[in-house]
Amino acid sequence: MSDNTTPPSLYAAREPVFPKRVSGAFRNMKWIIMLVTLGIYYLTPWIRWDRGPQLPDQAVLVDLANRRFYFFWIEIWSHEFYFVAGLLIMAGLGLFLFTSALGRVWCGYACPQTVWTDLFILVERWIEGDRNARLRLHRQKKWDLRKLRLRVTKFIAWFVIGLATGGAWVFYFADAPTLLVDLVTGQAHPIAYTTMLTLTATTFFFGGIAREQICIYACPWPRIQAAMMDEDTLTIGYRDWRGEPRGKLRKQQDASQETGDCIDCMACVNVCPMGIDIRDGQQMECITCGLCIDACDEMMDKIGKPRGLIDYLALSDEPREREGKPPRSVWKHIFRVRTMMYTTLWSLVGVGLVFALFIRPAIEMTVAPVRNPVYVTMSDGSIRNTYDIRLLNKHGEDRPFRLTLKADPTMRLQLEGTPYETVTVKANETLLQKVHVIAPRHSDPAKGGRADIRFWVEDLTTGDRAHNDTVFNGRDDQ
Repeated sequence: MSDNTTPPSLYAAREPVFPKRVSGAFRNMKWIIMLVTLGIYYLTPWIRWDRGPQLPDQAVLVDLANRRFYFFWIEIWSHEFYFVAGLLIMAGLGLFLFTSALGRVWCGYACPQTVWTDLFILVERWIEGDRNARLRLHRQKKWDLRKLRLRVTKFIAWFVIGLATGGAWVFYFADAPTLLVDLVTGQAHPIAYTTMLTLTATTFFFGGIAREQICIYACPWPRIQAAMMDEDTLTIGYRDWRGEPRGKLRKQQDASQETGDCIDCMACVNVCPMGIDIRDGQQMECITCGLCIDACDEMMDKIGKPRGLIDYLALSDEPREREGKPPRSVWKHIFRVRTMMYTTLWSLVGVGLVFALFIRPAIEMTVAPVRNPVYVTMSDGSIRNTYDIRLLNKHGEDRPFRLTLKADPTMRLQLEGTPYETVTVKANETLLQKVHVIAPRHSDPAKGGRADIRFWVEDLTTGDRAHNDTVFNGRDDQ
């Protein structure tokens, strides 16, 4: 006899998460961080910074055309990408530091996915109501005018947020006021429109549709965080020795049916943006946002129980608390070998970047000997070597530069295309100058094989100097 029973599915359909509104210290902290981070992101391209008549006046600008990055008074050229690499290393070490000390606080408070998801949920709550109203609307099978109106309104608001997000991003790569006019009038480059629409779509999908699924499945950090944490890491947990066994609140409790402080109200679950139950223990999905702490503390206040049933905890303190002893100081958990190591590495990279920023020269010169041919024998028997010298003018105005040579006194310097030793380098540009060094026929450099020489460049406006060492190739008479 054949069995027509359909085998059970190995995958459960996703149930959308509709977090309940909650108030408290952690929720207020998230509001503040959301306002600050979104404000920085949306407003920064509009901050002006005077750099001179021939330089952009946008405070933060990634100038791809001229291969430069401007950050207020700092100007990073393309060959100085090590500054960007250093900042990325600091960001990684900072993430390691915060995770080892306080768990996934970056994910819970400052991650762009969290910030924009909070914003999208806030808009959704304004339009469709709190958790119960949104649940009813989601489970309503029939599409009436009310449901259609609410959904269309919500999607339009989400689209506007996504469009503003994509628009703010492209403003970092061009002069913001000019680009805004070009975008509105349809004169902007197609790449600008493509980038905006791409970011609009991804922001709409990530913040409005996928939400916690991005954190669980797309982000690699939940699977890496365990390597950064140990038993002394402070992360959100449930004091089961105090809350269990759970039981509903009763006015007159039978002494033989003693229960813990947890009344199984599900408040911690209803406010969780990840849709998990923190009472089940540490879970990969938890982003340590602290909203479950606010919800539980609020409920404990209502039933007259002490706060802290759900709190920032360390596994190493669990035995102490089970014995009724107070947990160790927060600072003892934060300042330990692992966190101090990360702090030291982070500080060393930061100090190194600051030091490199302040010691970088105002003049930069590179010298490349022309090796085809290695040298040229002139009609009078003298030996000539040719060099390609690049001079970089980092100033916002044209500058005269003088090239000189430190070598054997018999050698002389000749600049191709000019009888003088001075050249003018345009503002914020690089000049490639071909230079000849000539040694007389019977001089030691001409007949000695190789000789060390040094090129000097001087900014005649400021007196700043720089040098570069190379070699002169003479005849090999041996």
